[in-house]
Amino acid sequence: MNEAEDLRDLELAVQKVIQADTSDFCELAGIVGLNLKEDLEGANLSWADLRGARLDGADLRGANLSEANLRGANLIRANLIRADLRGANLRGANLRGANLRGANLSEANLRGADLRGAYLRGANLSEANLRGANLRGANLIRADLIRADLSGAYLIEANLIRADLSGADLSAADLSTADLSEANLRGADLRGADLRGADLRGADLDGANLDGANLIRAYLIRADLSGAYLRGANLRGANLVDADLTNADLERAINLGQATFYEQHQDEDIGGGRVA
Repeated sequence: MNEAEDLRDLELAVQKVIQADTSDFCELAGIVGLNLKEDLEGANLSWADLRGARLDGADLRGANLSEANLRGANLIRANLIRADLRGANLRGANLRGANLRGANLSEANLRGADLRGAYLRGANLSEANLRGANLRGANLIRADLIRADLSGAYLIEANLIRADLSGADLSAADLSTADLSEANLRGADLRGADLRGADLRGADLDGANLDGANLIRAYLIRADLSGAYLRGANLRGANLVDADLTNADLERAINLGQATFYEQHQDEDIGGGRVA
């Protein structure tokens, strides 16, 4: 095909779009013969209206979807490696098993989204809205979740090794059996969070608010809890060997005597923390 034929085909495609009685992106794509599952790698879809789009298994590697409306879209097992989703609306979207490695989701709206088993290693989710999102079993190793809203989110068995959750809102989140080893949780809001059996070895919880948190059988070995607020937290069976509790507030902590401390007893002053 020569350049003249290419130009004619492009003109025909443009005319079809102009004459089409729809503004729906997916319908327009079908009119011009665009395969949404195969032809979108590196595409510029910034501000596109893709509400409810069926993009399951789509190849969207490196695509620009910043500020796009993907509310309720089907993105099951979609390839979104290094995609730009800054400010995108993904509320209620299905991203189960999607590959979002290195993707930029900063300030994106993922409220109530299904991200079970999603691969988000190294993804940027800073200041994203993940309230009530389901991230069960998701891979978030080294993910940037600074100041993200994860209140009420489901993070059961999620892998958050070395993730940055500083200043994040994790109030009432379910983090039971999640791996948060060496994660940065400085100043995070963990009020009422469920951390039963969670691995927090070496985690930085300096100044974190754990008021009423469930830490039953949590692993807090070598964790930094200096200045942390642990009032009303349930520490039954928690392992705090070598944890730094300098200036931690343990007043009214529940089952403190059933926690394990390195060469410490329940009636002693633990690293400067106040014991009920």
